[in-house]
Amino acid sequence: MKKKSTDLGGFTIIEVVLVLAIAGLIFLMVFIALPALQRAQRDTQRRDDMARVSEAITQYQTNNNGKLPATNGSPLEAVDESNDEGLKMGSWCSSANASNTPTQCFVKNYMNAVDAEENTFADPDGWRYGLTFESLTSNGTTKTLDNEDFKNHMIYVVEHAKCDGEMAIYSSNARDYAILYKLEGSGTYCQDNQ
Repeated sequence: MKKKSTDLGGFTIIEVVLVLAIAGLIFLMVFIALPALQRAQRDTQRRDDMARVSEAITQYQTNNNGKLPATNGSPLEAVDESNDEGLKMGSWCSSANASNTPTQCFVKNYMNAVDAEENTFADPDGWRYGLTFESLTSNGTTKTLDNEDFKNHMIYVVEHAKCDGEMAIYSSNARDYAILYKLEGSGTYCQDNQ
């Protein structure tokens, strides 16, 4: 009677190469997909931040007879979190304090934590958002963003406007506004109050 062989031996070179190839493919897929996933997560946070801007504008309009902050005021520029220049908002905002623009006062009073003395409203990549209020003046005018606007981290609030895809188009209603922000991975985000 013959005994059955129970010798398993080692892996063949083909089996080792096959396992390494499969592991390499999995690593490559993760390596390629991870940055896109992270970019999408940051853009989702930016969309949430634009909804927060919209809620703050609604609150501002409620407190100011339906008006938006002045469109002729200076914009609040975006700055790097590590750079304190341009973050200070002043100790208070009123018409008597000429050092604060309407945009700065809007950010200080509606976008920041209570009693914050600097711009704490920040993009997921560490830059403080910039904010500017503009107006479309006549039928047929539009506002679009380009890649420089993403680098500048600037939020555009456009009054007399509504969204049409990735751009703001003129609206005759003075209370209408659109919020535009250039996303990192998927075009321009436009949100209006309609």
